[in-house]
Amino acid sequence: MRVLVLTDNEFIYNQFKELIKQKQYRESIFDFFFSESNELFKKKYFSEDFKPINLKQRIDEVLSKYQLVMSLHCKQLFPEELVNRIRCINVHPGFNPYNRGWFPQVFSIINKLPVGVTIHEMDEQLDHGMIIVQEKIDTFQWETSYDIYKRIQDLEIKLLKTHLRSILDNKYELVSPASEGNINLKKDFNSLCEINLNDMVTFREAIDYFRAMSFLGYKNAYFYDESGRKIFVDINLEIETEKGCGKDNE
Repeated sequence: MRVLVLTDNEFIYNQFKELIKQKQYRESIFDFFFSESNELFKKKYFSEDFKPINLKQRIDEVLSKYQLVMSLHCKQLFPEELVNRIRCINVHPGFNPYNRGWFPQVFSIINKLPVGVTIHEMDEQLDHGMIIVQEKIDTFQWETSYDIYKRIQDLEIKLLKTHLRSILDNKYELVSPASEGNINLKKDFNSLCEINLNDMVTFREAIDYFRAMSFLGYKNAYFYDESGRKIFVDINLEIETEKGCGKDNE
């Protein structure tokens, strides 16, 4: 079997490449691609073994060459013709049907919805289709979006290790999502970023908002000061150790 693997996530890419080195996957050929918009990967990974692809422009080639397409954190929307003519599998960093689309863990923190991973067959809609396997994770009040996302990625690899063989063999039972759920697009995330300093919220709501918007290496939440300068805000949370905190505990 020849498999097209499309990923824009560095951790998933490296972990998946290690996974398929196992003997049980040697009869399959995995070709790796990333999205043309991924400038980081162009600089760091571009090679004959890992190169950019635009699915919309190469549908005929994909259909003629591959028996399976896997999306592992891919930035592209899959064309309707592609998902209707070949089996396409998506590894989604969210617990479907909740918070399909962009940054599921961000919206799950804010809206108190389940967090987890879903592996599903793709259809014409975003992060939508019959479910192969999914699993929730617990989240904690000291975790930021970044902390939760790292654990989501670990769970994705765990589920792939367990279910990749059955996915390749097309031997799994499909389950319908509990409902249509909800979708969050990039514009919905962008609308969260600007803080209205006049909003009335509880401390719990404020902390959850900053937890959701804090992601190592990214500047997300911001407000404007009196001079019109953009001020970025994130949050640092630290759980108390057994010895407690403060000078009295030193």
